[in-house]
Amino acid sequence: MWYFAWILGLPLAAMFAVLNAMWFEMREDKKLTDET
Repeated sequence: MWYFAWILGLPLAAMFAVLNAMWFEMREDKKLTDET
């Protein structure tokens, strides 16, 4: 039943990557706005 782990794990990993990228972008934007 390894494919169940893949079916559940791949979208979870993709969602984590998207959230991580969004958080990083927000952090960079906040840093830029704080500098001005």
